[in-house]
Amino acid sequence: MDTRLDCSDPAQLMATIGELRGEVARLEGRVKELDQLAHLDSLVPLPNRRGLVRQLEMLISRVDRYGDSAAMLFVDLDGLKMLNDSLGHTAGDAALIQVALLLIGGVRASDTVARLGGDEFAILLDRADEAIACETAERLVNQIAESSFRHEGINMPLSVAIGVTMIEKGDNPVTVMARADQAMYRVKAAA
Repeated sequence: MDTRLDCSDPAQLMATIGELRGEVARLEGRVKELDQLAHLDSLVPLPNRRGLVRQLEMLISRVDRYGDSAAMLFVDLDGLKMLNDSLGHTAGDAALIQVALLLIGGVRASDTVARLGGDEFAILLDRADEAIACETAERLVNQIAESSFRHEGINMPLSVAIGVTMIEKGDNPVTVMARADQAMYRVKAAA
């Protein structure tokens, strides 16, 4: 098969250009799809750690540039290992999905909920001062504790520990996530 292009034939040139444009559009769509997959959790309908870091970088930029107040909540689902060991990983997955949906439903549409991995989630609260961040954390803890989780006929209580940190000028994602993680462990230690 001769794949050489006859540059003197305008019709062939236009057909080839059309084919190349179609291929470029297909490849751009595939790149966009792969980018989305790289930033989404495979189990719950949330951004993953990479997606969270991208959102956190943008939020830090707004705090730095405009002096907005913002916070990060670090959420740890209590007892996931016990749930997995006693009822199996499908029960653990179902609990993670339920917690994810409760977290999404418990914050504003402008906030970001992400799954960091395992039993850990994070929430970015845009334009929220410390009082709002603490109130949101307390409300979410209560909402999850009051929810009913049932898997294969067995009722299981759910609970979370939530650490709160404010995002400060000059922060970076690593420092914010570390402070929020430490705050969550202080909450667990105090319980």
